Amino acid sequence: MTTPDTATSTPVLPRPRRRGIYVLPNLFTLAALFGGFYAVVMAMNGRFEHAAIGIFCSMVLDSLDGRVARMTNTQSAFGEQMDSLADMVSFGAAPALIVYEWALKGLGKAGWIAAFVYCACAALRLARFNTNIGIVDKRFFQGLPSPAAAALVIGFIWVADDSGLTHVSTLAFWPWVTCAVVLYSGLTMVTNVPFYSFKDVNFKRTVPFIVIVLIALGLAIVTLHPPVVLFGVFCVYGLSGYVVYAWRKMKGQHVSVIATSTDEPDERGLH
Repeated sequence: MTTPDTATSTPVLPRPRRRGIYVLPNLFTLAALFGGFYAVVMAMNGRFEHAAIGIFCSMVLDSLDGRVARMTNTQSAFGEQMDSLADMVSFGAAPALIVYEWALKGLGKAGWIAAFVYCACAALRLARFNTNIGIVDKRFFQGLPSPAAAALVIGFIWVADDSGLTHVSTLAFWPWVTCAVVLYSGLTMVTNVPFYSFKDVNFKRTVPFIVIVLIALGLAIVTLHPPVVLFGVFCVYGLSGYVVYAWRKMKGQHVSVIATSTDEPDERGLH
């Protein structure tokens, strides 16, 4: 026979398991975020070479966090959001602030508007990337990726600073050239121009011995003069999307990497 207390008692539900975060990939993301913050601090102190190095280090770390997460099976929604926020700081806000401090403040209102356009385009590009995951051709980026855009802007600053160009904001010609580079980088991020993503490169597969030799030669070339070599590489990459776009147009192929309508055959994209 049950007592009233036992009859009316409710079963005790187990306490929900507390969800944690994966440490390893998020450490890379935090390090990339620190690189962007460090770059801004260095620019505020007029040390633009160190600012450029900070952004390029962020690029390397940003390219590793996702691969580390996939290789160790530690992907998470938290990591994806953290990565986007870090990218916005390191490749959106930081380059805009650095280039404004370096040259654009000499243009007055036009200078800060150009810097804002770049920053806004970086935010729009990252938001579009997050919402279009799964419906784009993984071989291509839709528009210039934000790390490459930052590399164009910061690489330009690094090359000029390395050549001894100082007090650029007070000059008559260079601020406008810088403004053109900033606007090109920013607006290209929000175009539909396809840029190769290198995501189909599988590091788990075996490769011919010559590939390792070529990688070693590439690293040696970079060390010859990092500012010029890195800026040159990203200039080529920053133009490659338009070359692919023009080539596909000439051959009558689809140029969009995303379908805007599944009903229209001309808008099916590459996927």
